[in-house]
Amino acid sequence: MPIDTLKIDRSFTQGIPHDTNDTAISTAIIAMAKSLNLSVIAEGVETAEQAEFLRAHDCDAAQGFFFSYPMPAESCLEFFRTIRRDSRPPPAFIRSSHAPRTASDPGIR
Repeated sequence: MPIDTLKIDRSFTQGIPHDTNDTAISTAIIAMAKSLNLSVIAEGVETAEQAEFLRAHDCDAAQGFFFSYPMPAESCLEFFRTIRRDSRPPPAFIRSSHAPRTASDPGIR
């Protein structure tokens, strides 16, 4: 196939993990991608529950306001410099200091 990554649209991640249809569709997309040797990225992740569900179901990467709000280029560069300086590989499920914090925040890193 001429593609290497499949993206799960935010319309399917919004209801995870409580909406059975969104959960079933997202799980099926991940399974299909894996069976085709494709990586999977989910967009529109806004809660810790969504991030944990996707991680538990072998989603390779995620993006959304849970991880970071949009930031200026300078802040983005500093964010990645910090990761490099800490000798941590840049995992797909990492939060920036620009991410919203909530009382239920498990501190996913």
